[in-house]
Amino acid sequence: MAKDPVRVLVTGAAGQIGYAIVPMIARGAMLGPDQPVILHMLDIEPAAESLNGVKMELIDAAFPLLKGVVATTDVQEACKGVNVAVMVGGFPRKEGMERKDVMSKNVSIYKVQASALEKNAAADVKVLVVANPANTNALILKEFAPSIPEKNITCLTRLDHNRALGQISEKLNVHVGDVKNVIIWGNHSSTQYPDVNHATVTTSGGEKPVRELVANDQWLNTEFITTVQQRGAAIIKARKLSSALSAASSACDHIRDWVLGTPKGSWVSMGVYSDGSYGIQPGLVYSFPVTCEKGQWSIVQGLKIDEFSRGKLDATAQELIEERSLAHSCLN
Repeated sequence: MAKDPVRVLVTGAAGQIGYAIVPMIARGAMLGPDQPVILHMLDIEPAAESLNGVKMELIDAAFPLLKGVVATTDVQEACKGVNVAVMVGGFPRKEGMERKDVMSKNVSIYKVQASALEKNAAADVKVLVVANPANTNALILKEFAPSIPEKNITCLTRLDHNRALGQISEKLNVHVGDVKNVIIWGNHSSTQYPDVNHATVTTSGGEKPVRELVANDQWLNTEFITTVQQRGAAIIKARKLSSALSAASSACDHIRDWVLGTPKGSWVSMGVYSDGSYGIQPGLVYSFPVTCEKGQWSIVQGLKIDEFSRGKLDATAQELIEERSLAHSCLN
């Protein structure tokens, strides 16, 4: 029997990531090849004409799974009945801007969008925040959408997770699909900690630890970490534009695994509400290793954290505590 369409909101839909993600969603990359979708696209008034152009292209592409398109600059209309919300829209940091200025702009954007979701979205809406600072934007969104369960508000660190997989695959000259269980801990910022201590590679001789195969702790503890942390900046330098297709693709991965489940024996990284696991202050939105089943995520428990990792986990948590204070000072 044909499934009912799922309504998917993309904010900032006329922007780079928006333009990359909407065809992926319409093709089934996010919710599966048999799940019809209705796309809700929101952007700001100055982008209205461009947004309409994206809608025209979606119609022209004749996607079999796409059952409707709402393109609007009205946040209330955009949020009406949505089941999944991908929050790409935000205020980008411009040259000469202080961090607090960017935070202040984003706090006001997320306050408005949170209220609109609270009022109009489906009761079980799943929210993914992509716009930076993603962890803190997610925290603000939760504060202004109290009826949305905290388990339903997440932020994107899957891009960092996928970048870590890519770096290991390149280093070992193996297929990226054979590498699993890297972890991104903490903030989606340059303090994040890409951790390979539990990661494995499927080889002809079975699963082998990444550390054993790389056999270069110096590289894994320095260059590998900084490459993943600073990959976004490297892409801006190369393209003169920020990551768009990789961000869009990883956002689809994040929602797909959340909704449809993670493969047995493997986990992914998601920015989720801390419950105190691994000594991280409860209530922060922090990236943890998670498994997903039946539309629910669970933090992977019992992983051994060495002294080097402990320092990294705490440092990125500290940055998130500072960001939260900064965000709250913008509200007052």
